[in-house]
Amino acid sequence: MMQQDVHMVDRFTRSIAEMADLGHGFTQNLIFTVILIFAFWLIRTVIMRIVYRRTEDPELHYKWRKYLTRILFFIAILILGRTWFEGFQSLATFLGLVSVALVIALKESVADLAGWLFLMWRKPFELGDRIEIAGVQGDVIDLRIFKFTVMEIGNWVDADQSTGRVIHIPNHKVFTENIGNYTADFQFIWNEIPVRISLESNWKKAKKMLQEIADRHSANISEQAKEQLRSAARSYLITYRILTPTVYTYVKDFGIVLTIRYLTNPRTRRGTEQQIWEEVLTEFATHKDISFAYPTIRYYDRTREGYTGWGMPDDGGGPKGVPPSPGDTPPHLS
Repeated sequence: MMQQDVHMVDRFTRSIAEMADLGHGFTQNLIFTVILIFAFWLIRTVIMRIVYRRTEDPELHYKWRKYLTRILFFIAILILGRTWFEGFQSLATFLGLVSVALVIALKESVADLAGWLFLMWRKPFELGDRIEIAGVQGDVIDLRIFKFTVMEIGNWVDADQSTGRVIHIPNHKVFTENIGNYTADFQFIWNEIPVRISLESNWKKAKKMLQEIADRHSANISEQAKEQLRSAARSYLITYRILTPTVYTYVKDFGIVLTIRYLTNPRTRRGTEQQIWEEVLTEFATHKDISFAYPTIRYYDRTREGYTGWGMPDDGGGPKGVPPSPGDTPPHLS
């Protein structure tokens, strides 16, 4: 029975080739290609109907369509390559066509796989590290072949604290985006707290107070940072010489700005900043010669201040606030 079917297909192929004036081998390959495409389309349709019945999640529908199409396309390329191309049996030709098909059908997936190998080999970050990549900041909570996952920090939260969102990032991003690691090798970051006081304040006393507060909160961290710096210097050219906190002074707009610069752990930055601010508020409240600076508006009443219309203080001999007549010359210019 099988032999009869084969003979029937062969006769059918030959008849089509004679009618279309094509070679027998070419016609046979063409018919096989059409049947294969139809078969793969049918397989994809059946599988997707099963997926649609099992779940209503549109994201899963999209992923199944995307990856199933790529896989079937890749398999079809391999089968049709063996059918159409002579010499395909040689290993070099086979591997070349496999590589081309792989790059075309699974371009992003191959890039993600290469990114995963890079992460395993070079280790720009590991599980538990706090990183920033592609505009996303967070703690790495998972590493997989095609993606890594971070627990997001910052964004609408005004601090380096978790937002509660889990962000999945394709591995190929490690090749195209800058990577910032908060905790690798040197596990501290510099933080700055600007404290603005009025121009009339005793800024020298205020600066001394801020330095003492910063020293109290950074004593242990400075020692730990020195040890880590020695270890990190073996791999990176890090030239920090001063790791103790510093208070810088400059004048800006309506006050004197005293900026506390100190080392802190990335995960405790908000907590240490709160502790420092609470001490600053407590200390400044006990000193009357130190006050915070803030934008103010001053209203000026010339009449109450005793000025005449000429812009000069009244000496008591004339009416206050009398405007000058048109064409008059002010006394100080005559």
